[in-house]
Formats: sequence, structure tokens, C-alpha cells
Amino acid sequence: MTRGGYSALDEELRQLKSAERPAVIRAIAEAREHGDLSENAEYHAARERQSFIEGRIKELESILSRAEVIDPGRLSGSVKFGATVTILDEETEERHTYQIVGEAEASIEAGLLNIRSPLARALIGKDEGDLVEVRTPGGSRSYEIVSIRYV
Repeated sequence: MTRGGYSALDEELRQLKSAERPAVIRAIAEAREHGDLSENAEYHAARERQSFIEGRIKELESILSRAEVIDPGRLSGSVKFGATVTILDEETEERHTYQIVGEAEASIEAGLLNIRSPLARALIGKDEGDLVEVRTPGGSRSYEIVSIRYV
């Protein structure tokens, strides 16, 4: 994973532990004071939120404990993990720029492409000027690699 991805997940974990967890514990305590728990919607909602928070904390702790942080700035050459790649859609002539990142930090809206995605797998090992074809549910798409940067 990239340093930015690691930092974002670490910050989310800190936020969950320092703010979200104590807030939901207070909400559960307040809801208990309202009496009968079997018909107490606030209590059940707070318990559900607590379950989500605890699950996410465990998930983040697991991801971060196994993470290997890679500095893309030390890399160069053909497309590999950490590369920021600008591609040209051969059909629509639209340019898109993506950084190839780990699964846990991927967000297509933010331009962070999951390394396991079909597009990232097609780009890996290619160079500027190469054409790649990607099979998608809507059919095959062709892209030209315009530039590769490691930042």
C-alpha cells in the first residue's frame, strides 16, 4: 500500500477508537436509562452501530498489521504498483489518470485504481505508447498509455 493509503487508514482507525467508540458507548448507556430494552429503538440502533464500529476496527487493525508500505517515488519504468498512469480511451478520446494502489485504499472516484481490477492488471508491465485492451461487462475497451509517473 502507498504511504498515503496507510496514513488514511491509520487516521480512520484512530478516529474510530478515540471518538466513535466512546460516543456509541455513551449512546448505549443513555438508551438503557430509557427503560425496557426490548422495545427501545435507540438502544438497538446504538448496539448495531457499536457492532459496525468494532468490526471496522478489527478490519483496519488487520489490514494495517499486514501492510507493506511502498514509496512509489523510488520506482520508475513500466507500469507497476504505485504508478500514476494517464490513459486515452481509444473510443471516446477521453483521458483518465489513475494511480495503481492496494485494494484497501482504492477509490475509482478519487483516481485510485485497485491493483486487482481488470484495467490495472492490463496496464501492469506496459510502457508509454502501448495499447491495452480490457474486457469489461459492457465489452472490450482499448486504451493507449499516454504517460507513466511515479510520485
